[in-house]
Parts: sequence; C-alpha cells; structure tokens
Amino acid sequence: MTVNPRSQARSAARLGAVQALYQLEMERTPTARLLDEFHQHRLGKTIEDTEFAAADVAFFDDVVRGVEARRSEIDERIASHLAQGWALARLDRTMLQILRAGTYELLARPDVPRAAAISEYVDVAKAFFEDREAKFVNGVLDAVARDIAPAD
Repeated sequence: MTVNPRSQARSAARLGAVQALYQLEMERTPTARLLDEFHQHRLGKTIEDTEFAAADVAFFDDVVRGVEARRSEIDERIASHLAQGWALARLDRTMLQILRAGTYELLARPDVPRAAAISEYVDVAKAFFEDREAKFVNGVLDAVARDIAPAD
C-alpha cells in the first residue's frame, strides 16, 4: 500500500503544530518567531539523529495561527465535553494542545473530513500517550464534531 505524500505531509504538520502550540503555551514565544523556528530548524529536518518528516508548512501555519486566533472559542468547546468537575486546567498540557488543534480543524477546515481529522489527532495522541488517553481524544473530538455539524 502506498502512502499519499500529501497525507503524510499533513500528518507531520499536525504533529509539529501540537509541538509548536505546546511551546507557545509553555514559553510564550511570539507566534511569528515560533513559526520561523519550526520552518528553519524542525519541520523536515534531522535533529539528534531523528529525521522529522517533511510537513505541509502552510497547513502547519494555519493550525498554529488558527488555534491562537480562536483559542477562547476552542477552549469553550473542549471544556463543554469534559466530565463534570473537570476543567481545562486539569488536562495535561500536551493533551490540551492535541484537543485544541483537532478542534480547530473541525471548526475551520471543511476541506478535511471529520473522521480523518479525528483519526489523525488520535494518532498524534498515541505518539505521546497510552491507548486510554488516545480514546479520550477520540471521544472529545467526536463530541465536538457532532456539535459543529450534527449528523443527518
């Protein structure tokens, strides 16, 4: 089976976007400087013997900028699907960035099928967490997707 290079580049962009959003959250790096750092030194580069896949840079930029621009709306949507008594502040910082990026795609990228976006962010979650957390990402993003565009 051949992997679609565009799909692979978008997968790399999603993973990079989650990492960039995490850095933005933790270090408060100005967005323009952060994007430039990722363009110059991370996306598609080799760092400490680890080769990073070539990423769809425009897609990466859109996700990072879009999450920043719509953070309040995105956070409200995520928070509305957490268990009673849970708040965004209780979520692991990486988990929160995965949910933010996935929610942004569901809200703002009608060119990406809902199921594909959810599946991609479940895969990103698996890069950082165990299956239990990946299932959590699936559940939250699926609920967000149904709110945005209820199934017929």
